[in-house]
Amino acid sequence: MQESFDEKVDAALLLPSSYTPTSNRNSFRRKIALSVCVIVYGIYIWFVSKGTVVDIFDLGDFTQPQCIQSADLTPVRNEALWALLSSTIGTEAFEAKAVEWISGAVRVPTESYDDMGDVGEDPRWEAFVPFHDYLLKSFPLVHSTLTLQKVNTYGLIYTWEGSNTSLKPLVLMGHQDVVPVNPETIDEWTHPPYSGHFDGSRVWGRGSSDDKSGLIGALASVETLIKSGFKPTRTLVLSFGFDEEISGRQGASKLAQALYEIYGKDGVALLVDEGGGFTEQNGTIMATPGIAEKGYLDVRVEVTMPGGHSSVPPKHTSIGILSAFLVEYEKNPSKVKFTRQDPLYSMLQCVAEHSEELDEDYRTIIKRATTSDKYLQLLEKEIIKNNVYASLIGTTQAADIIEGGVKVNALPERAFAVVNHRISVISSVEEVQTHDTELLSRLVKEFNLTYTAFGNELSAKGGPSSGTLTLKDAFGTALEPAPVTPTSPDAVPWYILSGTIKATYNSHRSLTDVNEIIVSPGMPSGNTDTRYYWDLTKHIFRYNHHNSGKKTNILSGGVHTVNEHIETDAFVEIVRFFVVLILNADEATNL
Repeated sequence: MQESFDEKVDAALLLPSSYTPTSNRNSFRRKIALSVCVIVYGIYIWFVSKGTVVDIFDLGDFTQPQCIQSADLTPVRNEALWALLSSTIGTEAFEAKAVEWISGAVRVPTESYDDMGDVGEDPRWEAFVPFHDYLLKSFPLVHSTLTLQKVNTYGLIYTWEGSNTSLKPLVLMGHQDVVPVNPETIDEWTHPPYSGHFDGSRVWGRGSSDDKSGLIGALASVETLIKSGFKPTRTLVLSFGFDEEISGRQGASKLAQALYEIYGKDGVALLVDEGGGFTEQNGTIMATPGIAEKGYLDVRVEVTMPGGHSSVPPKHTSIGILSAFLVEYEKNPSKVKFTRQDPLYSMLQCVAEHSEELDEDYRTIIKRATTSDKYLQLLEKEIIKNNVYASLIGTTQAADIIEGGVKVNALPERAFAVVNHRISVISSVEEVQTHDTELLSRLVKEFNLTYTAFGNELSAKGGPSSGTLTLKDAFGTALEPAPVTPTSPDAVPWYILSGTIKATYNSHRSLTDVNEIIVSPGMPSGNTDTRYYWDLTKHIFRYNHHNSGKKTNILSGGVHTVNEHIETDAFVEIVRFFVVLILNADEATNL
């Protein structure tokens, strides 16, 4: 342990010395020098405590590697098969078939809406019937070889039984539904949203990226493997929901329950769903599989007050009071706290260790944060300057829905808003509820309201009040932050996924250097259907090997907006990724 400045000073004071008389002038000079040193040191300590400068004595050994890379991993037992498939996937004929697969899928609209009723009651769910027909026609070998179980009518579980049933299965996920296309934006599309138009290098249309590329990519890989004669040792499961875009309560929820009944707790080796891809960052190609997800809470903030004619208004209407509460929210966001347990911390360590063009001062801050709390605080301050990074580590809030009033001359008896929270991985639903409850309590007193927060009555019963404030879970969909997937050097599933990513990237480009692509832990900004699968495995990865080039926007490519598209070469590489992953997982005996 490096000796602190105080310890050095204390030790020096204790050193034995012989007394030598000195002149008064020299003694006075020493006193002045000592006083100056004490003052300077005091100023330095004050600045350190404020985080203005970093404690130069708090460094530790920050030179140890923090982002160890796996080797690229290719099949051994099926080496010859992989060589054949790798060559086949690289042909123009295969690309043409891949375009046919994804274009056809896009041409079948499968929109899901927030207000959809239960399956069997809402006819809009019937849009998935033609999509199932399309899958049956397009992947005949899959449907003749794998068993298909339909869950809640439209959920799909395909099972390719392995020869060794003692091995835990590999699960690949995806979702059939897409976000609706706003009719008012049709004219803004380069090509019609459900045309599946192929322009020679891209396929255009809703779902081409999110998430029919993942679903069709997985099915295409299995169709290709069956055609090659491959027979799995480890069971493979494909699980495809149909309402991921509206929280998965009728699709993924029921699918996960069905799989749990078959395989039980921790009965799955590893699970891969939609999520991160790879991009160029600071001169280095980085893949960022999601190893965690933030929690989720929609808070309904509702104010009620007596109605009446607007010609005799009170000092504040329910809408005015609600507005004050929303301003209070935005003035007092949850404090961003950055720790070494945050997935972004691991990602930044990989950036500092492997990125070629990273600013050297920033690199120093990141690396020294491994052992220095002062540098960790300094890094936190840098992160907060980046809104995307800040939103990943902190609990966010956004007032997204507001409603109140029915007539211009009638006082609104009720007004409400819904505030959406994405909860930090080091926080909880309860902590956010407590924050919101305490945040608005001052204004409750100011406006003389009766206060109920998340089922707790916080105001004295029977007391006079001008109205009520109620906070509650708006839709009953509160979600705790996801468990963090292990990525330590002895975490075999992480090693297999990392090695597969490297092998896919290199084989698609005929490269050999193991560090052509760096694999780093990451985290998506939103939630996926994996929220329902936590009990099935500790090894959940949100990753679809989508090549995003130099784009920094994780929702690039028109996802959830106009002109959604996917590069055909990127889609072919997704198919390649699933092929390698299936083969690699099939050969692993220690999953």
